[in-house]
Amino acid sequence: MSQRPWLVAIAVLFLQAARTPKSAAQSSPASSRGQPESQLPNAAPPVAASASTASASVPSATIDQVVDRAIAREHALMEMLKTRTPLVETYLQNLKFDPQVGPVPVQDHYFLGRMDLGESVDRRDYLSTDTSFERHLLGGFTRLFKFEYKPMGFSWMIYADRDDFNRQTYDFKYVHREFLGDVRCIVFDVSAKQGTGNGRFRGQIWVEDQNYNIVRLNGFYEPRPRNAYFFHMDSWRLNLISGYWVPAYIYSEEGDFSYRSKDKITFKAQTRLWGYDLQKGAQNGELTQVLVESTVKDESPATQDASPLQAQWRWQQQAGDNVMERLQKAGLLAPGGEVDKVLDTVVNNLLTTNNIELPGPVHARVMLTLPLETFSAGNTIVVSRGLVDVLPDEASLAMVLSRELAHIVLGHNVGSKYAFYDRMLFSDESIYQNLGFRHLPEEEAAADKKALDLLKNSPYAPKLNTPGLFLRELAARGPALSALLTPHLGTGFTNHKGAVDRMVVLMNSAPALDPNQLDQIAALPLGGRVKLNPWDDHAELIKTTPVAITSARGKMPLEVTPFFPWLTRSGGVVNPTATANAANPTPSN
Repeated sequence: MSQRPWLVAIAVLFLQAARTPKSAAQSSPASSRGQPESQLPNAAPPVAASASTASASVPSATIDQVVDRAIAREHALMEMLKTRTPLVETYLQNLKFDPQVGPVPVQDHYFLGRMDLGESVDRRDYLSTDTSFERHLLGGFTRLFKFEYKPMGFSWMIYADRDDFNRQTYDFKYVHREFLGDVRCIVFDVSAKQGTGNGRFRGQIWVEDQNYNIVRLNGFYEPRPRNAYFFHMDSWRLNLISGYWVPAYIYSEEGDFSYRSKDKITFKAQTRLWGYDLQKGAQNGELTQVLVESTVKDESPATQDASPLQAQWRWQQQAGDNVMERLQKAGLLAPGGEVDKVLDTVVNNLLTTNNIELPGPVHARVMLTLPLETFSAGNTIVVSRGLVDVLPDEASLAMVLSRELAHIVLGHNVGSKYAFYDRMLFSDESIYQNLGFRHLPEEEAAADKKALDLLKNSPYAPKLNTPGLFLRELAARGPALSALLTPHLGTGFTNHKGAVDRMVVLMNSAPALDPNQLDQIAALPLGGRVKLNPWDDHAELIKTTPVAITSARGKMPLEVTPFFPWLTRSGGVVNPTATANAANPTPSN
């Protein structure tokens, strides 16, 4: 079902509001709500209490110790992250109500940048061309009614309060215990004391019961300044290094479509953080571990110079390797892992069943960004995380990979200049201005034809209706999801108007979209397949239990959904005080 784009009001998000001076009032003990003492962790020893008191409620001193430890750990986290500059990605969908399928996206926005978590938090957006990025992005709106989403605001939701998270500013009230995955947590209501200023957190925090780190925050900020809005957020952290839980996911949502609702702003948004521990350059001891023996002899079977064809292939591969290394150093490409192996298997299936023998291997990698795009650099195929997330089955993945494989088979090389390494010497923030892998229209048409031939001679030939349905879904939602469907380094499957212009033959031969046909899954919601480790950027496939869809509203193709990660404690030991990526800047232009 196609959607027509329309404008909706967008709220201004100021999460760093003007603050009044700290209140001089002293903190008061937080109260509890009828939880037996024995249910609190042993690490928070209770004070002496009568038997009747102990059996009826938790002693306030015990609760106070838990709160004090949680506050201390929160400040320790902020201190540890001061030298880190993770990547921050926010994707937002404005919604309208459809009687058949419920809330559907009608407009979207995408932000990608690097966040400096030092003394004064800052965010540099990768896709901006000047300092007025937000104004430029939405400059076409009528000024009188213009509202803007601030990417910095969504980034700020990693903390309840970066400046004043303490007892002088906040009251903490014990609620209950709860398991989040494997982790037992103590839940507190948190609210600001009267007169402590604008933009204070109000909501709940989940504190794990071993080291008392905050692992989840759910709430909003109040009171709001004049002409500004604070959005609700559900912020999750992962135990990726010993002793710390680092911010990983933020889900935001405003408005609903209930009876007589007067909400002017209705949207859903996902924010992801990764790249906390990017390693730019060789580690200090790397060369000292290389052993050179005089008796070592090259046992390679190639005892002659490369032929012209082999030399061209190696040159292209050198260019591709340079690009992959540069993207990985910038935190935009996942290190090699299990997802790559799945992609490589599909590529090999296409090559083997079509009896194609190339001068060297073709590999596939995962780019960590959300917009649906692919490209090939040298002899390496790159697929975005967002695209892998929403593909409904392996045949659809084969369709995506077949197009880039077709470019490689046909010799459509667009990146050989990157074999000169000096072309990689630019800042992370300018990657999108210095790299690009788009083909001529004639090459795209030839790749479409060749990809169709590859698919028809492959094991995926009987299952091509699903890839066609996926393209129909893109065509139906394209006008409303321009940010999701806009490629930044490579190519997508739609043009600037949202119409599908790749593999059109497959789309035209597919059945019609039918939202009420519950077993017809044309595309998955965002975040359905790939799980990312925000500390080291490794990607892995999500292992989930299938859930029956009982209505058309359960499909949610290409839509934003909340985060509910299964929390576990890290078994590894990582030194969080090691030199961070911020200390090794990339040369600028």
